[in-house]
Amino acid sequence: MIASAEIQLTLADLEATPDDGNRYELIDGGLHVSTSPAFPHQNALLELAFAIRTHLRDNPIGTIVLGVGVIFDDHNAVIPDLAFFTHERRRQILEGGRMVAAPEIAVEIVSPGHSNERRDRHIKLRLYSERGVGEYWIVDPFSRAIEVYRRVQGGSLERAVTLGAEDALTTDYLPGFSVTVGAIFAV
Repeated sequence: MIASAEIQLTLADLEATPDDGNRYELIDGGLHVSTSPAFPHQNALLELAFAIRTHLRDNPIGTIVLGVGVIFDDHNAVIPDLAFFTHERRRQILEGGRMVAAPEIAVEIVSPGHSNERRDRHIKLRLYSERGVGEYWIVDPFSRAIEVYRRVQGGSLERAVTLGAEDALTTDYLPGFSVTVGAIFAV
């Protein structure tokens, strides 16, 4: 009897992927590929990033970055649409210009398609939960809602709230920050 072993890809394999406009991520040694995001995705990302950046200008407690990879280990390297980390965590997160640890907030904007939704709502939720992300926001431009997952006692990320258009998005990681969810989906 021949035993089969699942091949796990590594960071070296990920770095060898072609520069073809696709977004390649590595989760548990498995390769996940996304095509370039569509207009609703990018518009929601821009509006959310602008709201947070505007808040940070008046409250300079940390940094937001868009589309920067997070390398957790040799088999897990992902690209959240937006990440926030405080100045206090900066030394723990950045190494050689790369993010190598969990940010306080990771944000994914849902793209159409079952595999994209499954990756954002299940696979990345589990990964971010295991790796110490403080909050995980899933922004859905199609339902015009934001799911907020927060770390609970015991250490895992659990859904705290699903916000609709009239609700305000707030977080303890950004004291005083508030944006109406509908404003993120303005166009």
